[in-house]
Amino acid sequence: MSPAFVHTHVHSHYSLLDGAAQIDDLVSAAARFEQPALALTDHGNLCGAVEFYKACKSKGVKPIVGLEAYLAPKSRHDRAKDPVAAHHLILLAMNAEGYRNLIKLSSRSFTEGFYYVPRVDKELLARHSAGIIAQSACLSGEPCYYIRCGDRPRAVQAAAEMKAIFGDRYYLELQRNGCDGQEEVNQGLISIARELAIPLVATNDIHYVLESDRAAHEVHMCIGMGKTLKDANRLKPESLLCYKASDPMYALFRDVEEAPRSTLDIASRCDLKLDLGTMHLPKFEAPGGEDNVAYFRRLVREGTVVRYGAPLSTAVEARLLEETGVIEHMGFVAYFLIVWDFIRWAKERGIPVGPGRGSAAGSLVAYALGITNVDPLAHDLLFERFLNRERISMPDIDIDFCKDGREEVIRYVQERYGGRERVSQIVTFGTMAARAVIRDVGRVMDVPLRDIDALAKKVPNGPNSSLAKALESDPDLRAEVAKNEQFRELMAIAKRLEGLNRNASKHAAGVVIADAPLEEYVPLFKVGDDYTTQFSMDVLEDIGLLKMDFLGLRTLTILAKATANVARGGVAKPDLDHLPDNDPDTFRMLSKGEALGVFQLESSGMRELLTKIKPDRFQDLSAIVALYRPGPLGSGMVEQFVERKHGRQPITYLHRTLEPILRETKGVIVYQEQVMRIANVLAGFSLAEADVLRKAVGKKDAELIKKELTKFVERGMALGHPKKLMDDLAGQIETFGRYGFNKSHSVAYSILSYQTAWLKTHYPAEFMAALLSSEIGDTDKVVQYINEARELGIEVLAPDVNESGFKFTVVGDKRIRFGLGAVRNVGRGAIDSIIAARTSHRLETLPDLANRIDLRLCNKRVFES
Repeated sequence: MSPAFVHTHVHSHYSLLDGAAQIDDLVSAAARFEQPALALTDHGNLCGAVEFYKACKSKGVKPIVGLEAYLAPKSRHDRAKDPVAAHHLILLAMNAEGYRNLIKLSSRSFTEGFYYVPRVDKELLARHSAGIIAQSACLSGEPCYYIRCGDRPRAVQAAAEMKAIFGDRYYLELQRNGCDGQEEVNQGLISIARELAIPLVATNDIHYVLESDRAAHEVHMCIGMGKTLKDANRLKPESLLCYKASDPMYALFRDVEEAPRSTLDIASRCDLKLDLGTMHLPKFEAPGGEDNVAYFRRLVREGTVVRYGAPLSTAVEARLLEETGVIEHMGFVAYFLIVWDFIRWAKERGIPVGPGRGSAAGSLVAYALGITNVDPLAHDLLFERFLNRERISMPDIDIDFCKDGREEVIRYVQERYGGRERVSQIVTFGTMAARAVIRDVGRVMDVPLRDIDALAKKVPNGPNSSLAKALESDPDLRAEVAKNEQFRELMAIAKRLEGLNRNASKHAAGVVIADAPLEEYVPLFKVGDDYTTQFSMDVLEDIGLLKMDFLGLRTLTILAKATANVARGGVAKPDLDHLPDNDPDTFRMLSKGEALGVFQLESSGMRELLTKIKPDRFQDLSAIVALYRPGPLGSGMVEQFVERKHGRQPITYLHRTLEPILRETKGVIVYQEQVMRIANVLAGFSLAEADVLRKAVGKKDAELIKKELTKFVERGMALGHPKKLMDDLAGQIETFGRYGFNKSHSVAYSILSYQTAWLKTHYPAEFMAALLSSEIGDTDKVVQYINEARELGIEVLAPDVNESGFKFTVVGDKRIRFGLGAVRNVGRGAIDSIIAARTSHRLETLPDLANRIDLRLCNKRVFES
């Protein structure tokens, strides 16, 4: 018969199917059939559900989202040891209600039932069974377990209890993939099915797509369990767990024809449609019951007057009306009020907040509300790079906080906006990167460590590296692999495993806030002692949830401590938000490359670039930050900027209207916003349309680039510009625009660069003490910064129990006392005792405490370097 339905269980637990490429391979295989359908049932979680759903939809395959749950032998709350930790149970969502129940079941399995594995129980299943089809699962299912134990009555009871919960939505599952004892279990299940009138279903357990992937699957299992292939005690796959088409499946079950027919029945009963377009933004309640929009408008206007003075200029008024109109039209008023609220709260409590990051720094509304501290008009930053009517997407305001205060802000947001039910941190998945997967596979295959190390070091490290690229670009690596059979096998398996998820952890900064309990939209996950979402940040955006980055930035801590050090010395605390513009002394220091400790500028490559460019104004700093990246460095843009900066090359413009757009970057297209301005001025694009062109060029989408640049040329010609001019400009946009950097981010972060450089120039001891204190646990950094302090003429004094604190402290003009916290093998308790004795004037105890600490344990490298 013509195959109509491909029904499988795809397990991410020790499988090759937890990476996007492998799922895509499987979906592509299923898509070859008529009316195909595919089910995903990860072990204990729904992490891949949305990505799987989207992959299936893109290939015309019907997605069936499911879960292979762990069923507690008794109550999910029971932590007593049991002969079996948990049984398996397949759960499939028939519809939206079933999907919501799956989310709740998966969440509760972590938040209430976690005991070695995330577990549900029959009480929880009964409460959330609506819209779900259940199957008895593999040999680890409850009825199968009791059949294998020879306890048929218990097997019958288990099946009957599930039928009582799910009714005609419960199936007994038959598999024939060659496992020991499987046929005996199948016959027992057939017998129970006849006795209890429960339908049978035939399934195929898939852990990898192709039969040839079996070796890679074994290696993957060994990596997960810390075993080698030679380990006699390792768990070995007993059967072939690859993809099978319909005809072989029908042939396997010709003696129980109703079982494969049930796969068609299940496919027709499951018709899940995920809502991926609706936004679920959190609610904000304005004080006194005031309407949110009215409250938002009032706060923005008041803030704008504070920033620019009254009356507002025509330019400010026009920008204000445009931005508020877009924000209100897109429904993001509550979002801006929430961000305003927690930033206001942080500042009121003295928690330093960054001036801004990313494209949000281009918003005048954000500046007026104090969300950012970057004047977008002064720096010609574009709101449309952040939000516009042509690009309907969630706003993305990421915020930097002092590392010491970040957790306080997150706690405030949780308490203020619905507690843990509605506010959560986010999961992130570590993957098997190119170099690491070679080491993992080599260890499992017992390849000598020196050989693994030599091979791995030939593969470039970095976010865009891959084994395929390394082999293509390095003839020595290709030759090394070709002449060694073991290396060939290692590389073949490593290429198959590359990119698979290796582990789950809590995202360092991501926080999600919803308008209802998160369990309504996303399953929760347990990472250590913390709970996160099971979906990553990109998937949360797909389902309409608001995610933000609450980043802990060490530089903000350094700035706060440095200004406090200045104030402690009896000098007025510097106002970093109102520093002198383009301070000559600061730029003289930077032009000499003396930028150790300066935010973004302290790497050796960046310091070398500073000496070449010799910045003398803030705009140069911003351009340096944008240019110091692999693309611009390799394209000639940096050299062109340097030569033009020093007058060794003339600054030219293809058209006079380009001069105001490109003047500050010496005629070189450095920023994405410049691409937008060029399209706006020379081709009459709206800034929203220009953002589409900017995005196409930045993402290197050849088809979209051609479409947008053709429009650019045609519309420029319609405005009277020569075709050659528009073609030349289109070429420049395509060449340089692909390396263009977000100017809003560059300006915002350059403010921090300037602030740190200014403090280092004018208050070097106070700044270096704060810098050293921030790296107190890193001996190499402490040594490096002590040397830098000495270069600045600052004396770093040895630790002294009579004067040292835990951190490095300023003790006079250009003198810093070494902090006891940087002394090796000294505990915080002993240091606190010293400080307490000194504070209470019990000085007689200090010699004894000094002996206990034994200052001879100080790292001698610090003083001998």
